[in-house]
Amino acid sequence: MQSVPYLGHTIRQWQIGRSTFLAWPEAGARLMHWHHTRVDGTIREVIHWPELSDLAETPIAKVRGGNPILFPFSARTFDRGDIHFWRGRDDQRRPMPMHGFARQGDFTVDQIDAKGFRATLQPSAEDQANFPFSYEFCVAYRFEAQRLTCEFALTNRDQQPIPWCSGHHFYFTAPWTEGHSRDDYQITLPPAKAVRQSPQGTLFPGPNPPRTTPLSDPNLVDTIHTELASNPVRFGPADGSEYVDVSVGADRHPAPGMAMVTWTADPTAPYYCVEPWMGPPNAIEHGQGLRWVAPGETDRFSVSVAIG
Repeated sequence: MQSVPYLGHTIRQWQIGRSTFLAWPEAGARLMHWHHTRVDGTIREVIHWPELSDLAETPIAKVRGGNPILFPFSARTFDRGDIHFWRGRDDQRRPMPMHGFARQGDFTVDQIDAKGFRATLQPSAEDQANFPFSYEFCVAYRFEAQRLTCEFALTNRDQQPIPWCSGHHFYFTAPWTEGHSRDDYQITLPPAKAVRQSPQGTLFPGPNPPRTTPLSDPNLVDTIHTELASNPVRFGPADGSEYVDVSVGADRHPAPGMAMVTWTADPTAPYYCVEPWMGPPNAIEHGQGLRWVAPGETDRFSVSVAIG
């Protein structure tokens, strides 16, 4: 692991086998980039990061790249149809930004070594008002030659249960081979139930794409795949020459409430997002995937990404 300068700041770089990882642990615990050098010496970009010239104009929380951390809730929350609010057991309405506040939050580095890091969120006064609990939220990355693992740990320091439904927003490079398009790539999803979110925050049945479908399939965009029968979700060139696997936990079967979201900004974007979440968006209202951490307890959510 080494420190490297980046636009007036210091980020970290890990070289493990033929993989290179870049991260900025203090800024949103943000994994920024991952590339892998093939045996023939060519570079395969796994996780996309755009070319930037000024972080003042484009704050890191707004960058479409790397892996933003979504905490305490993923995507849009609603309170009785009103977006960007949530209501707890105390029946108080409070604001909640899109994807929560960790991706734009400050973290302190608790541990950093040759294989990864662990960092703890330092909530701002506004964050504390919007999510008024005493807690510790940690993000830990471990890097390997062809894999990464990221674990979230939420420890309840309060006297009341704490709700959460967190997730990841991986910006995967796709396609990653020169001359290919998304038509040349496919994604294989285990049997699942497809839903989408309404403008009022409720879930409704979405288009059910085939288990294996081109990455260019428009029905994939903004679809929330729930009740996945197994791990992993795999995508890559249709000829099977290379792939990315995204798994939740270490078991063959993910937790029943979890969700895998497929999304991209437009057909020409250099990235495709395959996002493992603890549950569908607005879990605080509908309850699917929502977890409550009891006082004194720690709850964990782990995902892994492997390439081949």
